[in-house]
Amino acid sequence: MLDYDKEAAAYDATRGGEPRAAAAADAVLGLIPEGARRLLDVACGTGIVTRRLAARRPGLRVTGTDLAHAMTRRAAARLPCAVVLADSRRLPFRDGTFDAVTSIWLLHLVDGPEAVRAVLAECARVLRPGGVYVTTVDKAAAHDVGSDIDAVLAPRPRRPARDAADMVAAHAAACGLVPSGQACFPGLGQGRSPRGAAADLRRGWFTTLTPGAPLTERMAAALEALPDQDRARPDPVFALRAFRKDRPPLP
Repeated sequence: MLDYDKEAAAYDATRGGEPRAAAAADAVLGLIPEGARRLLDVACGTGIVTRRLAARRPGLRVTGTDLAHAMTRRAAARLPCAVVLADSRRLPFRDGTFDAVTSIWLLHLVDGPEAVRAVLAECARVLRPGGVYVTTVDKAAAHDVGSDIDAVLAPRPRRPARDAADMVAAHAAACGLVPSGQACFPGLGQGRSPRGAAADLRRGWFTTLTPGAPLTERMAAALEALPDQDRARPDPVFALRAFRKDRPPLP
């Protein structure tokens, strides 16, 4: 996994910046009831999306959490709300504190099904009855847009998706959350270019490919042989799922 304390300084610039944040915030807010008054953004990162959630709903009190010190420092500098250093599996809030909880680009990073269940259980715990949880799902699949870059990368080893939509829905159900909506938004500015993808391979961005390993180098060389080295291919389209707290979790 990437070191997000080290990534913090360049995080926004390398992941679509403000245009992507705006698209994400709009899609998330479309799934949050208008009457919501308190929202928790779990794993808020630099706060680039969280800030927009707060700005676009003036009556919504937004709190952000993140586990990386450098991320929380950046988020605190840009947010007109509270930012808390916290593990998403052990949230420092009382039961039923929030009307809405979000976790954008988090579940694909955790350490397997039990960790996903632990995160969802905490998000459900701090939701009030009738509250809504919104999360991204199938993040890795969103980047496969059918381009020539994807054709080169297709043989790479893949881990089971920690944020697969069906698995997230099953864990959500066990935590007393029922489906309440879905949406999608473009990852503006995140379309891959051959040169950029080769550089990402060599710096360990693709976690199943070790920098310097023979397969990594073969794929990097194939990417460098593609035409239009600096032309971005289509942007990914990210998926959101919303769940309502409907009942107590299963024992």
